Amino acid sequence: MQTIKDFPITLTATDVSKILGCSKRIAYEVMERKDFPLIRVGRLKRVNRDAFFKWMESQQGEVM
Repeated sequence: MQTIKDFPITLTATDVSKILGCSKRIAYEVMERKDFPLIRVGRLKRVNRDAFFKWMESQQGEVM
């Protein structure tokens, strides 16, 4: 079983899709939410691992 520390410090849409169990397209849609802790590097979209898991915890009970 993977733990949070097993993931890289900066997550990609592929990482997000694997964690959420969704397609990469859906991961990109989630990453565009206003409340998502997105980091833009040029055209690249990234998210800090710890910020992502805190964001996930805050989403409990919400419908996306």
